[in-house]
Amino acid sequence: MPREVAATAPDHALAVARAVVTEIAASGERDPTPPARPAKRGTWTILRQNPPALVGAAILGAIALLGLFAPLLFPGDPLSITGAPFLWPGASAGHPLGTDSLGRDILAGLAHGARISLRIGLSAAALGLVVGVTIGAAAGYRGGWTDALLSRLIEIVHTLPPFVLLVVLAAILPPTSNTLAVAIAAVTWPTVARLARTEFRSLREKDFVLAARSIGYGHTRIIVHEILPNALPPIVVTASVMVASAILMEAALSFMGLGDPNVVSWGSMIGAGREYLRTGWYMSALPGLAIMLTVLALNLIGDALNEAMNPRRRGGGR
Repeated sequence: MPREVAATAPDHALAVARAVVTEIAASGERDPTPPARPAKRGTWTILRQNPPALVGAAILGAIALLGLFAPLLFPGDPLSITGAPFLWPGASAGHPLGTDSLGRDILAGLAHGARISLRIGLSAAALGLVVGVTIGAAAGYRGGWTDALLSRLIEIVHTLPPFVLLVVLAAILPPTSNTLAVAIAAVTWPTVARLARTEFRSLREKDFVLAARSIGYGHTRIIVHEILPNALPPIVVTASVMVASAILMEAALSFMGLGDPNVVSWGSMIGAGREYLRTGWYMSALPGLAIMLTVLALNLIGDALNEAMNPRRRGGGR
């Protein structure tokens, strides 16, 4: 029996050695580098690969350029009479889109109206964002009685019918473009304030905020430099919707005769042509088409921003 054990011991050792050599060879053939993770795509990369976003940017860019260069392309007062009334689109080379009931050029009105509508929309959205983010950030970050007081204020303004309140403000304030922007901002800031409050409440207890407090950062620095950049994605998406809503509100006020009478806007053009819908429907249809294209472009850009800033989509996977 001992002789059999002694005889099989070398064979066992040889088998173990062969197994070790085989394992080493197999491990040498393996790729030592871990599998590459899918590369994260940046916001601009995702936007460039989104056809609806490109279409929206092209439409909005064309309308913005038309409004920006309106004084150069159509000098003079767009409310002045430049031709015979009721010229249909294509009937006159000097008036490609025709004239209205008073002989005012419709193309010039569309160009100058783009300037007014975009300026009021951007101004109202910017003012509403500043007020809403400030109130929402203070409520969400401070908490306690500050949050309770500001939340009640947000709820009170939010429960009022926004368009009814807007009509009241527009009727009380002087009818100028600046006051229209202020009135629109006064009825739109609660939406972004609620969003900012929610974001700040969820971020104020994160580790990076606690670390900033531990090294002595002040409240203002924490809010502006630490929390606000992380809360911006949903706020930026909401901003595009606010611009579109502000343009629609301005058009509605001008249609009702509550806009600035000294400037031409798309809403006022629709209001001026509503009495001639049977005989000259183009006078209302063309500015209405301009409003539709602008709002559509802003919505396409807003949807693309929502997709690009979604962290689940940026990583290309989980």
